[in-house]
Amino acid sequence: MSNALTVTDATYEAEVASSELPVLIDFWAPWCGPCRQMAPVVDKVADELGEKVKVVKVDIDENPSIAQSFGITSIPTFVVVKGGQTVHQFSGSRPKPAFLKEIEKALG
Repeated sequence: MSNALTVTDATYEAEVASSELPVLIDFWAPWCGPCRQMAPVVDKVADELGEKVKVVKVDIDENPSIAQSFGITSIPTFVVVKGGQTVHQFSGSRPKPAFLKEIEKALG
């Protein structure tokens, strides 16, 4: 069981924009190989960071307006949002240590 939440166009405002915690958004799609490769890494990071960061997943096919609002052109793309503002964005699959470094860089 993952700590990562699935966010939709309807739940975005409550789960991301209004979140007290920093939020890591995983933009993905079921047909994307690298996205599926990153899924277990994202789940592990969600479990490890638990109380410090909220981790959410957005299926770009089902929620195109969220993806569009972030200008997502390739997936997987990961966005760190603090106080409703994007503070860091990175794309592509990477090993867990490098993935964690990207997130920690954004959290400062």
